[in-house]
Amino acid sequence: MRQLILTFAILPCLAADGPVFDMAKSPHVKLRPVPVSAVLLGPGFWADREKINVERSLPSMLKLLEEHGIIGNFLRLQGKSTATRKGPVYTDSDIYKWMEAAAFVLQTQDVPWIRTKLNELNGIIVGAQEPSGYLNTYYVEDKAKLRFTEMQRSHELYNLGHMLQAAIARYRADGDRKLLDAGIRYVDYLIKDFGPDKHPLLTGHPELEMALVELYRTTGERKYLDLAKYLLSGVERERLKLTDAQVKYMFSGVPFTSRTQFEGHAVRAMYASCGAADYYAETGDPAYLKTLDTLWNDLVNYKMYVTGGVGARSAGEAFGEKYELPNYQAYGESCAAIGNFMFNARMLAIHGQTKYADVMERALYNGINSGMSLDGSLYCYRNPLASTGEKIRNAWYDTTCCPPNLQRTFASLPGYLFSYDANTIYANLFHSAKLDWTLPDSGRVVIREETEYPWSGTLKFIVDDATAGKEFGIAVRIPDWAKGATVSVNGGAQQRATSGDYFRISRPWKKNDTLTVQLPLDVQPVFGNPRMYETVGKVAIQRGPIIYCMEQVDNNGANISMFDRLVQVNPVRMQGYTAEVQDGALGHVVVLKHEGKGFLKPAEDEPLYQYGGLKERKAVKAPVTLIPYYAWANRGEDAMEVWLPFQLN
Repeated sequence: MRQLILTFAILPCLAADGPVFDMAKSPHVKLRPVPVSAVLLGPGFWADREKINVERSLPSMLKLLEEHGIIGNFLRLQGKSTATRKGPVYTDSDIYKWMEAAAFVLQTQDVPWIRTKLNELNGIIVGAQEPSGYLNTYYVEDKAKLRFTEMQRSHELYNLGHMLQAAIARYRADGDRKLLDAGIRYVDYLIKDFGPDKHPLLTGHPELEMALVELYRTTGERKYLDLAKYLLSGVERERLKLTDAQVKYMFSGVPFTSRTQFEGHAVRAMYASCGAADYYAETGDPAYLKTLDTLWNDLVNYKMYVTGGVGARSAGEAFGEKYELPNYQAYGESCAAIGNFMFNARMLAIHGQTKYADVMERALYNGINSGMSLDGSLYCYRNPLASTGEKIRNAWYDTTCCPPNLQRTFASLPGYLFSYDANTIYANLFHSAKLDWTLPDSGRVVIREETEYPWSGTLKFIVDDATAGKEFGIAVRIPDWAKGATVSVNGGAQQRATSGDYFRISRPWKKNDTLTVQLPLDVQPVFGNPRMYETVGKVAIQRGPIIYCMEQVDNNGANISMFDRLVQVNPVRMQGYTAEVQDGALGHVVVLKHEGKGFLKPAEDEPLYQYGGLKERKAVKAPVTLIPYYAWANRGEDAMEVWLPFQLN
């Protein structure tokens, strides 16, 4: 393993600090996220991603947004460009998401070019705003008469939601409120002209709901929470003459509290649920909590991939039926996995239970991380669980929602590592880091976390500073997969920690006191429900939070195709798997080597159907190499499988 050296930058002055979603005053949550700026990442898995994000992804994506006319769309409204408008109706949101990602970067480090570019973009965007407050580069000129008349597809409110989130992130970075004031003008324009007794309003693509709750948290203005309530209430179906198919696909247009399952467009459904969770956190409406819990159970019991991805169908980018989770045809849009992550982050705050952080971790390391290439220049829109080698990563998509969404997720990760209550710090996701935060009842706490997770299961939480004489708690999530985890304090006796729960310890901590958690990173088989027909007779391999896959480039030797190889598993004690640390084309990674088996006669040489009994295929020893799923297709287009044929040993 690499030597762990913790280095931390000096923060710029933060004028309006805050978490990704600020629940500091939310009355109906159990855990509250800490500000992004309260956590400084040390070296490791996500710090490497953060570095690539800042140095490669953000500048290259901004260049592409400029080259494809997305920024020019705003300039043309000010007479500063004669180019025609470029991109679909929703493309304004792409620059807003980029700006949000850049603002999160400024919350943890001072990057001069980012600050300069954000200031420039602020001027360009605000300069395109109309005196009424309306701001959209598509519904202008001859299309202005269509404003708010085709809300099922217009994305007008979706764009506004991302604008508000970018504005709030920037405000929390350094107090700059130029974009925030523009966003407020737009929302106030809506409140003036739209509502139950005015013109009807619909979020055809939910997003604005969670942005409005965050605007309420930022300003204290109740009217913004009330507008979110109106949008979630779905009261305008009759006035807008919405069909059953439309409200199913959009996941809006009917009362959110009438929902009993996830259906329709996966990203819309996840974003609507995030907004509803935010609304519940502020109001405590029991009907919302009941619906949120029902939807969560539907998701994790029937409709979520082992990678944490969601959205099975290409048609409509939609959820399928229960257990409909195909592999080759899996859609698994990167934005949908991000929606799953954000939804579970809110459910974690509401309930304070580790099962929600378990899903966050599964989605983050696998279904989200796969969405960006290791060098930060290429992106996956869809994330299948098997492939014959088609091109899956691209630098640009005409629908550019996923790349900047991935960028803002990676940039905001420090804000998801820890939560708190009155006198306890909760470690939800693991990375070398330094937390500097003040607990409401216990005062200032500075904790340094040292780990090489996810490749190593050793977590050390070292108290660097604490308010003298004050007792406070440290609670560490023990993942559900971490059976046999142990905990010790200051090198003392080890004690068992229950998987699927927090290990909590409260005491008057002194400087250099150390809580050590050991999570066993055993190789584990994962079997699908018998109703998941595409996984029958197959197994997925997991080590720690990482789902592994077989990629063709590593598994074509001995004249045996990847598709003719199988792994050996033992549900009680897995044997024959070696974890090898490698530094190379896949970055710093743990690869699994296994003495599997392979069939000498390729499946292509077998008949399509066999009659009168199954003929046994002759198998011989054949080595198998497994890499993390997130790392596939980084060495060219290649075949891949997550769910593998297996033989019990």
